[in-house]
Amino acid sequence: MRIAAALLLASVVLFTAAGCGAGRTASAAELRLEREDLIAVSRALQTVAAPVAGEVAATKIAWPLVANGLPSDRGATAAPAIATAAESAASIRVPALLQEAQAVSLTGPAATVAGSFRSYAGLSTRGWELIEASLKEILGGSPAAARFARENVDLYIDSVYDGHFSLAQIDKQLRAGYRKLGGQAAFGESLTQAEVDALANTYSEATDRLHPHVGVKLGT
Repeated sequence: MRIAAALLLASVVLFTAAGCGAGRTASAAELRLEREDLIAVSRALQTVAAPVAGEVAATKIAWPLVANGLPSDRGATAAPAIATAAESAASIRVPALLQEAQAVSLTGPAATVAGSFRSYAGLSTRGWELIEASLKEILGGSPAAARFARENVDLYIDSVYDGHFSLAQIDKQLRAGYRKLGGQAAFGESLTQAEVDALANTYSEATDRLHPHVGVKLGT
């Protein structure tokens, strides 16, 4: 039903835009659906706040060890922190609503927020998984496997950085979407300003961006 409603509204938008040109304002029905979607996405983000915080904490410990590439000592000293980060990232379960199959029906700001979280989860989880696998090949694999791992690990390191960059954008996206859709006056107790602020602080640059900046140079 949600997908059918979203597709129906999308067809109305396209039809109206074709007849009236740019500058049309959203209808009451469209705004109501966008608010419902933002509420639902916010609730989904609340359910994964704790595991995300755990992944961010583990990543911030491991990140300085890999930000400029694996250590010259072949990475043995970084192995425990990398393993913990990989385990924490693997524990992230993307809520069903934010997964691609259901997110296709989301409208307005909710769709953008869902996409950012999905990007974070995919890049961070896969990035740490491949960094850990690469390190194992470098430490104990065949010369050919170790060489391949060395040649490609920078891509995986960059993926972790990009994933956390996406996570940190949810703050701005959520706040802007909430304001655009009417803020506290429009949402009432369904999604309060205090709840938005708490979520935005959890998914923010101050909380989730990685430092130092990724220093690997891809393709070298």
